[in-house]
Amino acid sequence: MNPIKGILLKLAAVTLFICMASLIKAASERVPAGEAVFFRSFFALPIILGWLAVRGDLRTGLKVKSKISHFWRGFAGTTAMACGFAGLGLLPLPEVTALGYAAPLLTVVFAAMFLGEEVRAFRLTAVGIGLVGVLIVVSPRVTLLGQETVQMAAAIGAILVLFGAVFSALAQIYIRKLVQTEQTSAIVFYFSVTSTALSLLTIPFGWVWPTGTEAALLISAGILGGLGQIFLTSAYRFADASVVAPFDYASMIMALAIGYFVFEEVPTLTMLGGAALVIFAGVLIILREHRLGLERSRARKGMTPQG
Repeated sequence: MNPIKGILLKLAAVTLFICMASLIKAASERVPAGEAVFFRSFFALPIILGWLAVRGDLRTGLKVKSKISHFWRGFAGTTAMACGFAGLGLLPLPEVTALGYAAPLLTVVFAAMFLGEEVRAFRLTAVGIGLVGVLIVVSPRVTLLGQETVQMAAAIGAILVLFGAVFSALAQIYIRKLVQTEQTSAIVFYFSVTSTALSLLTIPFGWVWPTGTEAALLISAGILGGLGQIFLTSAYRFADASVVAPFDYASMIMALAIGYFVFEEVPTLTMLGGAALVIFAGVLIILREHRLGLERSRARKGMTPQG
C-alpha cells in the first residue's frame, strides 16, 4: 500500500472527470446528451484496452461470468451519465457537481434495501443531513417550475441531475455485486462497451453532425474519461477506499473555479450552503465506514481458527 500515491491518483482522476464534464458542457449547446455519451464511451475504449494490454489483463480481464449483470450495471451507469450530461447543458457546473454528491448518500440507502447491509442511526442521520443539503441546493430550481422558459429549463436540469444520481447509486450497487465474481478490468471495459451500444439507441432523438470544435471537445472528453477511470481504479490499488474517498469533494473546488473562470458562473450562497452540508454528510459516512472497517479487522484478527 502507498497512501500518498493513492491520493495523488484519486486527485488526478477527479481532475480529469471535472475537465471531461467541462468539455461536455462546452459542447452541450448543440450536441444532445445521448450523442455526448457515445463520444465519452467510444473514445474511452482505446485508452482502456491499452491499459489492459500494459497490465497483461487483455485476455483474462475480459472474461465474464454474468453478462446480464454487466448489462444492468451498464444500463444504470449509462442512464446516470446521460442525465448528468443533460443537466450540464441546463445548470452551472458547480450546481451539477453538488447535486451529484447525492449519489453516495443514496448508495447507503440502496445498500440497505437491496444488499441487506446494516445501516445504523449514525449513517442514517448523516444521509438525512446530506439530503437536506441536496434539498437546499435544488429548492430554488424546483420553485421555478411552471415559470418562464429559461427558469423552467434550469428546474428540469436539476431534476435530471438528481435522477442521474439515483441511477449512479444503483450502478454502485451492481458494482458491489460484480466485484465478488468479476475482474475489475472487465467491469471497467464492459461498462464502456455497454454505454457505447446503448447511446446509439438515441440517434432517432436528434443527433447532430458536430463541428470540428465540437468533435474535438467530445473526443477529448472520451479520452479524459477513459484516463480518469484508469486513475480511479489504480487509486484503490494503493490506498484504502476510506483514505482516498474524501478527495472526491475536491471536485467542488475545481468546479467552482472552472465555472467562474470559463463559463462565468457565479455560485449562490444557497448552493454553496447546501453543497457544504452534502459534503459534510459524505465525509461523516466515509469516516464511519473507516471506523467500522477497523473494528471488523480487529475482530477478525481476534478470532480463533475455528472462529
